[in-house]
Amino acid sequence: MTITYKDAEGIAGMRVAGRLASELLDYLTPFVQPGITTNELDRLADAYTTTVQGAISAPLNYAPSGHNPYPKAICTSINHQVCHGIPNDKPLKRGDIVNVDVTVIKDGWHGDSSRMFIVGETSVAARRLCALTHEAMWRGIVKVRAGAFLGDIGHAIQQFAEGQGLSVVREFCGHGIGRKFHEEPQVLHYGRPGTLDQLKAGMTITIEPMLNAGRRDVKEMGDGWTIVTKDRSLSAQWEHTVLVTETGYEVLTLSTGSPPIPAFVKPA
Repeated sequence: MTITYKDAEGIAGMRVAGRLASELLDYLTPFVQPGITTNELDRLADAYTTTVQGAISAPLNYAPSGHNPYPKAICTSINHQVCHGIPNDKPLKRGDIVNVDVTVIKDGWHGDSSRMFIVGETSVAARRLCALTHEAMWRGIVKVRAGAFLGDIGHAIQQFAEGQGLSVVREFCGHGIGRKFHEEPQVLHYGRPGTLDQLKAGMTITIEPMLNAGRRDVKEMGDGWTIVTKDRSLSAQWEHTVLVTETGYEVLTLSTGSPPIPAFVKPA
């Protein structure tokens, strides 16, 4: 297993790519309304990425071993879809929750982020799931610093999520990121403190917990990409790209439109 550590030039490139990913989500935010299709969101995202940002969509035609090429520029996972939902022509309806996951490539560097969107008014339970998943992500982020362990991140997320009656999806995780979309290490969203790889300054990773309102069990749909909860319970996910620093962390995927940082988070 080879972990890449970014030098000053690499960190600068990752900062730009991360900011662009967050600004893409800012751009899409006002369009996520009842009646729009996820295909239209995909079209808007691809056009903005290429023409405004001068960047490339990493998901489009991405084909890891054993998979057909991913056919769209973004992932849109609705309600009981956990991740990797493929945009289509079905309109979003009032009450839906949808995760929009974007990754842009700028000058060879990858910026990866996702947010949950509530379409119109929805249930208290759905709002609670989205809010608690956002907090769970930040509970993991604040554990990041040189000398800490990946298990510290996973434990913080798992302990918080299960304490709120939610379950943690285990089949999918965060990852290293840089010149490649997916690098080492894997960043699990469950675990024990003091275990797995030790964090070192210059690492860039994603933290992207997927939490279910019901059981944690998931399955893959026939399209070879979309993952859903087996019990059809609601699922939510948030994602940031994070740089490990000597004294803490730097979240690279923040922009003016990013959701507020939870009050418990102290400056890194």
